[in-house]
Amino acid sequence: MFFWQGGVQPGLHAAFTDSAAGNLALNLGRPSAAAGNRARVEAAMGVAPGSLRFMTQVHSSTVAEVPAGSADWSPPEADALLSPDGSQALAVLVADCVPIVLADRSGPATAVVHAGRRGVLTGIVPNAVAGLRAHGARELTAWIGPSVCGRCYEVPAEMRDEVAAAVPASYAQTRQGTPALDLPAAVRQQLREAGVDVAAVPSGSSACTLENPRLFSHRREPGAGRLAGLVWRT
Repeated sequence: MFFWQGGVQPGLHAAFTDSAAGNLALNLGRPSAAAGNRARVEAAMGVAPGSLRFMTQVHSSTVAEVPAGSADWSPPEADALLSPDGSQALAVLVADCVPIVLADRSGPATAVVHAGRRGVLTGIVPNAVAGLRAHGARELTAWIGPSVCGRCYEVPAEMRDEVAAAVPASYAQTRQGTPALDLPAAVRQQLREAGVDVAAVPSGSSACTLENPRLFSHRREPGAGRLAGLVWRT
């Protein structure tokens, strides 16, 4: 169910699911099946049923906050979700884009981020970091989850040049020598430029969603499902 799971600090956890958790996106396949998968993930996390907070991801630069005690939750259109007091269990869904978990080691604030090509260009990562710092976060650490790698994400040369002009680390080429984007490297650059430590996410298999059959990939199998990046307290 978990591609990786780790403790951030006592009682605070981060994780990324794999395809064994099932599709977690309500807009793919049968919504009832996705809802059941979400319930099983919540049980594995040890959080209350229905307490995991999702967002409606639109490849934007928008950061939304989840207030404490938000019982009647309606997912906002956003690509980063922030819990100022860290009390809310947060989820981000991907199937080739980059999922990021952020936590303050010196305080309670947490966040999850969805970073695709457009999000990298428009600054969703530094926006999320700024949002956390506005709530007092000082010692931020990030965990970067599975996504399509730079050897597999082929794009037109003009697109690569546009993104690389803003974030040079994104410049890549495929194994065949064609233009590509390395979004994980771009996200890592943006995090480090923002003064965020990037922690390792060890795994026994490839973190490339296109290469690894344990992971959902829109490029390999459109509509098959979405995996989640998670942060929560127990």
